[in-house]
Amino acid sequence: MLKDAAVEEMSEDAVLDTAAELATTAQRAEVGLLRAAYRWAVLHDPARTLNPKVAVLPGREKARQYGGEGTAPVSEFAAAELGVRIGRTTHAAASLIADAQDLHHRHPVLWARVVAGEVRSSYARFVVTKTRELTALEAAWVDAEVAESADGRIPWTRFEALVVGKVAAAAPELAREKEERARRATFAKIVGTPEHGMASFLIRAPIPVIAQLDATIGALAERLREQLPDDPHAADPIRQPVGEEQPDPATTVVCADERRVLAVLMLANPGTAPEDLDLTALVPKVEVVVHLDGHDINDDGTGGVPAIARVEGHGPVTREWVREVLGPHARFTIRPVFDPLGQVPVDAYEIPARHRRAVRLISPADVFPYSSCTSNTMQTDHTDPWAPGAAGGSSEVGNYGPMTTTHHRAKTFGHLRVKQPFPGVFLWRDRFGAIYLVDPTGTRRIDQAA
Repeated sequence: MLKDAAVEEMSEDAVLDTAAELATTAQRAEVGLLRAAYRWAVLHDPARTLNPKVAVLPGREKARQYGGEGTAPVSEFAAAELGVRIGRTTHAAASLIADAQDLHHRHPVLWARVVAGEVRSSYARFVVTKTRELTALEAAWVDAEVAESADGRIPWTRFEALVVGKVAAAAPELAREKEERARRATFAKIVGTPEHGMASFLIRAPIPVIAQLDATIGALAERLREQLPDDPHAADPIRQPVGEEQPDPATTVVCADERRVLAVLMLANPGTAPEDLDLTALVPKVEVVVHLDGHDINDDGTGGVPAIARVEGHGPVTREWVREVLGPHARFTIRPVFDPLGQVPVDAYEIPARHRRAVRLISPADVFPYSSCTSNTMQTDHTDPWAPGAAGGSSEVGNYGPMTTTHHRAKTFGHLRVKQPFPGVFLWRDRFGAIYLVDPTGTRRIDQAA
């Protein structure tokens, strides 16, 4: 047990080392819990624990299939007993048993990395949960595809997107069924319970519909900026400066979000819009980027369109979805494969658009260690600060990296230092000597003693 007094005497470096050790201990405990759950399932084999003559009677214990295809059934009440002992619900214990069984029998590569301490159980359990509906063969394919990236080198949101995409590629017919179910769930309605005079209205519709709504609302809200500017006191709406003239609520809003709400109201009731505002002229064109790269597990080798595509910013979709949803309404522009490294440098601080596009293809996420951001609004930073002539870094692919504003500031003014030995490969060093390698596969800490 770590004593409070011991922590209070630690240096900064010691605190970081201790935190890393505690995280490793917690990870090992989670692996042990998965092992125990699997052994508990083995001990509760229905063939051994259930009397077939009694099990058919109403209310008596029966066999349950917790894991996916290829796992053994378990006595039904085993989860309840395990849950009581570990302080969790029966449902949580059943999920633990199912995940342990799937890892042992359907995900051998992932389980080996979990046992070796290379993969956190939360990452592994997410994979087995998402693949439970798949056949054993399909699950094994996903296992091999995602195991390398499951060690925490990419943060949760990016790993989640990777797994969802691989699951869809492994079973495109199942993905198509889910799209059909989702399509029937289209709605526009009030959700939740109104509180403090506020309520929520939720719209669920196909991706292009939502993209068009968002762009139109954004365009109208921007047009309203001149008539309804930001409240200069919005940073502290409760304690406004004494003695200063207060803004007129009829002509001022607190933030851009309020303008967007007003834009929705004007679109729903055109008569409320200012007379000089033409709403029909505000309908913008929306670009939806669809990636058709690679082939799925069921590729027949003919080189045809993959069964699973990816809509940028939204995730995997089937080719049937592209045909049926985008086909009737969209104009398609086929773009050839882009060579991100074949970009001519420029002798200026300003970064040309072609360079920015190349950088995002090489580094699709924030290049700060363990960052999860994949937004197109990130800043493109010079790894080595730009300076004219030979005094500093150049403006070329291989000296850029996308980063959020916070990480850009931390890199520029903080204690972390970075080098980019190869395009898309970043080596970060903190002030205590820890080194982190960031590349398109994610982040890994480099042990200097290795």
